[in-house]
Amino acid sequence: MATPRSVFDAAELRAHFNDAGINPQFLPSIWKYVLQNPGCELDDIPDLPSAAYPLLRSKFKALTSTVHSVFHSTDGVTTKLLIRLQNGALVEAVIMTYDTRLGKYGGKPRPGGPRSTLCISSQVGCKMGCKFCATGTMGFKSNLTSGEIVEQLVHASRLSNIRNVVFMGMGEPLNNYTVLVEAVRVMTGSPFQLSTKKITVSTVGIIHAINKLHNDLPGLNLAVSLHAPVQDIRCQIMPSARAFPLEKLMTALQLYQKNSQQKIFIEYIMLDGVNDEEQHAHQLGKLLETFQVVVNLIPFNPIGSFSQFRTSSEQKVSEFQKILRGTYNIRTTVRKQMGQDISGACGQLVVNQPDKRSHVNTGLLPDIEDLHI
Repeated sequence: MATPRSVFDAAELRAHFNDAGINPQFLPSIWKYVLQNPGCELDDIPDLPSAAYPLLRSKFKALTSTVHSVFHSTDGVTTKLLIRLQNGALVEAVIMTYDTRLGKYGGKPRPGGPRSTLCISSQVGCKMGCKFCATGTMGFKSNLTSGEIVEQLVHASRLSNIRNVVFMGMGEPLNNYTVLVEAVRVMTGSPFQLSTKKITVSTVGIIHAINKLHNDLPGLNLAVSLHAPVQDIRCQIMPSARAFPLEKLMTALQLYQKNSQQKIFIEYIMLDGVNDEEQHAHQLGKLLETFQVVVNLIPFNPIGSFSQFRTSSEQKVSEFQKILRGTYNIRTTVRKQMGQDISGACGQLVVNQPDKRSHVNTGLLPDIEDLHI
């Protein structure tokens, strides 16, 4: 028998329903039932046409993945889910809880309260090989299906009220493009009802995919892992950059911004002595001054004892931020360290069991999008 697919594999389920003459309008009610009834069998779903049940039984499973383990950081802000796929591979998803009241809006604290962002994986491993990233050291194993991507949201939704999704987990999302688009369309429909404005896809800069993104998923947020202001430094730390020259990438981003009329998030990892000097800040400022961007400076998270990089000092990060803001008037935030003690922080996602190091209690943190500067 063929391996059963997830009912959250929308294209697959829709195709089977169409072939059997069953109206695909039943898909959201199937998803809603599975979401609200952990451990249910597909036969339990009420009010479907009778022909749907044998089809679901023979070809699909309510969930193809299981939560293998859950790690909570000692600061209470980050939860890492280790999810086992049906082929036995493990992927990671990370829930980060923020407090909107800690952000400022028009000089006043924002209304609201705690809310959660889910960091999702799109591949097992990654073929981009960025030298500062733990996932890159795994190499590429396989693409996830759209069902396996959506199931990360299903598992997380049972632990927390997820309002934002960022594709910043394991893998390069735009290298799994068709599946990504399908998964996002499921997340923005019933029963999840996420707004595309609350979904961010992060890429090293796959140019041909960026060129299609706005048409396929209008309103989505794009984040670009730039990490260097010039091509040669970028190639040193991100081998995949050779295939996507900086000049061509910036042209693609210009077009994307013109069509989407949305700001672009620029991710920039701070590596001591590599890309964090004043000259680099000026080069980055000049590169981005014609764009509407938010630059997010990311203090490097060490990835075990084998790391060839060091974290930039707080003073260097602060100087870098001052130059971008002061000289180039570019909105610049510094990413808060979250989940380092459970290896759930940026660039640390690699399938290993975290150790139990202690972590400073920082309480709830402001979200990137709440830092109005």
